[in-house]
Amino acid sequence: MGTHIERRGGGIVVLTVDHPPVNALPVEGWFELAEALRDSGADPQTRVVVLRAEGRGFNAGVDIKELAADPGHDKLVAVNNGCYEAFKAVYECPVPVISAVHGFCVGGGIGLVGNSDVIVASDDATFGLPEVDRGALGAATHLSRLVPQHMMRAMFYTGQTATAQQLAEFGSVHDVVAREGLLDAALAVAADIAAKDPLVIRKAKAALNGIDPVDVNRSYRFEQGFTFELNLTGVSDAIRAEFGREKEA
Repeated sequence: MGTHIERRGGGIVVLTVDHPPVNALPVEGWFELAEALRDSGADPQTRVVVLRAEGRGFNAGVDIKELAADPGHDKLVAVNNGCYEAFKAVYECPVPVISAVHGFCVGGGIGLVGNSDVIVASDDATFGLPEVDRGALGAATHLSRLVPQHMMRAMFYTGQTATAQQLAEFGSVHDVVAREGLLDAALAVAADIAAKDPLVIRKAKAALNGIDPVDVNRSYRFEQGFTFELNLTGVSDAIRAEFGREKEA
């Protein structure tokens, strides 16, 4: 379990997240992923990073059971910080990050994918934010980078998901492929980028981040404040408890 680093030829690094059964990451999982991204980007030999996952889906967000088991707010604060660091590490990685998405990509998965540079998805991939149904908020910042504004709002309020094919129509997903060809497709894009002059690509990443119209780190941090506010009211605990009962039924 955890995040595995594989250094391939040509400066391509593959990071594989593996947290059975559904890649719902605990606190330490988010920090581990952030560290793997920072370490990969800091290596001068790295030219591009491919972020992928094992299991049934790319990412199911945070581990709700870990939060529900905490009688206070320590785990909530910790996972908020962990998600922030992981999303930030994707965005600030000095080389391009390609997300290879299969199955479900929800909650925190949207933060990772929305901050990545290129998205390749399998034809069974779906994207969404069920945060409202979990008594939380957050990652609307990143969903806004994937779908148009009003679609983002409708998805956020309702918890509905979008398909990889829909996101490809918007141009936010670079390519949609069969699931068995997902890694190869992501590696093909990675090889194309890795073949460029590495200094030029690193400067290009910095330049593109510099002209972004939204400061994604600050924007997401703003959202997190409302999540914590909801928890202080007690409504989030009640919703998470109900979610736990439904999962056990």
